[in-house]
Amino acid sequence: MDSFIDRKQELEELTNRYNSDRAEFVVLYGRRRLGKSELVRQSIADRDDAVYYQAIESTAQNQLEQFVDVVTDQFPSIKNIRRDWEALLSALGDQNAVVVIDEFPFLLEEDDSLPSRVQRVWDTQLQETGITLVLVGSSISVMEDEVLAGNSPLYGRRTATIDLKPLSVGNTREFYPQYDDEAVVIAWAIYGGTPYYLQTIDPTEPLAVNVQQSILSERGLLYSEPEFLLRTELRQPNTYFSILRALAHGRRTPNEIAGMAGVESQSLSTYLQKLRRLRLVERHIPVTESPTSSKRGRYRLSAPLFRFWFRFVYGNQDRLRLLGDDAYDELVAPELSDYVSPLFERLCQRALPHLIDRRFHTIGQWWFKEHELDVLGLTDDGLVAGECKFTSSPVSEGVLADLERTSGHVRWSDEPADATTQYVLFSRSGYTDDLRQQATTRDDVTLYNLTDIVGASNKIS
Repeated sequence: MDSFIDRKQELEELTNRYNSDRAEFVVLYGRRRLGKSELVRQSIADRDDAVYYQAIESTAQNQLEQFVDVVTDQFPSIKNIRRDWEALLSALGDQNAVVVIDEFPFLLEEDDSLPSRVQRVWDTQLQETGITLVLVGSSISVMEDEVLAGNSPLYGRRTATIDLKPLSVGNTREFYPQYDDEAVVIAWAIYGGTPYYLQTIDPTEPLAVNVQQSILSERGLLYSEPEFLLRTELRQPNTYFSILRALAHGRRTPNEIAGMAGVESQSLSTYLQKLRRLRLVERHIPVTESPTSSKRGRYRLSAPLFRFWFRFVYGNQDRLRLLGDDAYDELVAPELSDYVSPLFERLCQRALPHLIDRRFHTIGQWWFKEHELDVLGLTDDGLVAGECKFTSSPVSEGVLADLERTSGHVRWSDEPADATTQYVLFSRSGYTDDLRQQATTRDDVTLYNLTDIVGASNKIS
């Protein structure tokens, strides 16, 4: 797949900054493999006033020389400028150039004074030019600490920030247009919205074949991908691996995670905080509670490929080798419904506002003691309560009855006096005739299938 998928908003944002009459300082960052480099290259593809420099891990002097080589291809007069970042950027400012520095954190590893020097030349010279300076980085912690944080010399200088996120489900479908709705949901639950991972999919082959070849085979491009990235980001990754494995196997509370991972409960929060900063883990709370004060947070893996890898690859490498081409059928297929279900719930939550015409305050999960709802939306009119079933059998009336009972336990602070509850069911395999009949006679029950969910997901930006 060679075409560039989506990113229309980000491309428009960059183009507007390039065409601005004033100096612009753009910070573009996000998790690795999301396509940041391709995005900026696309944004300057037709421009003759732009330079793109991708920093590498090298000495500061070598980095500077390479930057000069790149710049002089576009602006030959720069060759005579002193080999100094401030002098070079000042000269590029005189040209009103678009200057993209990719993997900026690599430069900081060799020269931690660079933010101060960029700040000085920006304040004294560049602000009065038409330059656009774009700093790009995959190390989220470095970009946040050294470029975006309040104590960074560069704080307050940026004119735009692009925090690049994974592609939406609707856009990921462009990588496998022949797949049916069920395969689309499963593919998203495995590969997520990361372009680099999605590009490994051969859309002419079934999903199972792709997963077998790209993830489960030791010759596959993604077979060691999570391990490689984690070893790049973390100095002592083994404890993190154990925590991620626990999360991938459905452990959600700190006690459950610590128990399976073999980590002291007191130190777990430090590891989880680091993983959250890497955008691999997220904390979520019951949708009726305050994010700042709730003590009932749960944790989950936010990157689908990492969740899949730690569930089926990590610790299973010897078995995968022995199973060979049968690994998907033997290891993954029997557990697929269970694996996909939590991600299917998230997909349904995101699709809900595009399916129900209500003004939602918030949408998420809800739980209290032994009660739990897969989907709960809080609206001006009351609740929208939902249950999601990614099973091979049709959903029956009993599921609706359970949903009604459970939603009766929900309490929330802004509940309107005349609140109503709308019930929504999401099913992979349809519904029994009895439940369909009941839904036709009630205006507070709606049934959705995979086509509805995937169609609504196409509207998610």
